[in-house]
Amino acid sequence: MCAATAFAQKADKNVAFIEYPDFPEAHSTWGSIGYNAASNTVHIGVTNHANNIGLYTFDATANAMKLNGFIKDLAHLLPYQWQGKIHSKIVAAPDGSIFFSTDGGESREEYLMEHPQGYAGGFFMKWNPKTGLQNLGIGMQYESIKDVDIDPKTGTIYGITYPQAHFLVYNPEKNQMRDLGRLASSHVPRVLFTDWWGNCYYVDWRQRLVKYEKDIDSLVFARESLPAFAGTPGSKIITGVTAYAKDEAKGIIYLITYGAKLIAFHPEKNGIGKVEDLGGVIETGKANAWGPYVPNLNIGKNGKLYYIIGGHGNYVLKDKTVLVEYDPATRKKTILREYPITEITEATGCDIRDKDGNLYFAARRNPSGVGDSTRPFMIQFNPEKEIRK
Repeated sequence: MCAATAFAQKADKNVAFIEYPDFPEAHSTWGSIGYNAASNTVHIGVTNHANNIGLYTFDATANAMKLNGFIKDLAHLLPYQWQGKIHSKIVAAPDGSIFFSTDGGESREEYLMEHPQGYAGGFFMKWNPKTGLQNLGIGMQYESIKDVDIDPKTGTIYGITYPQAHFLVYNPEKNQMRDLGRLASSHVPRVLFTDWWGNCYYVDWRQRLVKYEKDIDSLVFARESLPAFAGTPGSKIITGVTAYAKDEAKGIIYLITYGAKLIAFHPEKNGIGKVEDLGGVIETGKANAWGPYVPNLNIGKNGKLYYIIGGHGNYVLKDKTVLVEYDPATRKKTILREYPITEITEATGCDIRDKDGNLYFAARRNPSGVGDSTRPFMIQFNPEKEIRK
């Protein structure tokens, strides 16, 4: 590993921007970041947003970032099996291995479906630093796998496909794949998540939580849709969850929706638990409450939530992303930092905290401020202490 190249704006000793080495044409990261407690490492999938994906490991103990290699080489993909990016989060198994899935990620996927030069489909993949990358096979022909999660008890992998939003349950030990059907319609929410019992949650086309309850091997549907602002335009109310963070000690999974609602979900082992509306992600008085885009959420050791608002053209402050702190005890939301989009254009990442309490986001910036010519980097943030001396 090489020592992480880090820089922070305005001598901010609580924040470091860490570069990805040896990939000069890198364009972006998506939901493709996750934490592995077994090794105190953060794993990131970095893409040129066309046909090349680098798999990186950040060693939080050594403060070092390493390129493990490129997916097309590590997985021995043939040319027709090209992959545009890793869109899914990266999840860790109890044995220290990590799992993720691949995605078409560009126009050849959407406009050349079922075509010889179009998209073959996304793969489930497993990475172990000792044995390398294992290609576990395709999920569904012609479909990307937008997100995955793992049952920490059994190692069962859950996935959601794009563009048809099929919910997949995969047992990697038995190499057994099951398709439990289509849950969404014209929009495919990008995030699914699990609870501490290993049940998995998504949403249906009515924006109701759908739970795969493993003890009964069935889907359970909530009676009510997730909270949304009254009169939210259709292009914004297409909810689903954009981010989550878990506070197992308090029995809460915090959620953020496409409709910019912050929610406290209280899961129960059997059935759907209580959903609590915590209001909008921020109140500035300068923009519609339903407008902000927040594809990230982390929880500090102090029990407070941290998220970066902005991306895909939706910002609460003109041409700026903002880092927000939410205190569940007081329900106060505070903008801690503001960044021009030339420094942070967008950030992703859910529930990623290392042993020292550092939080991580997979970010990108647009140095020119125009178009989509972005560069990816990782954000390391500690809300309680300096991470650099």
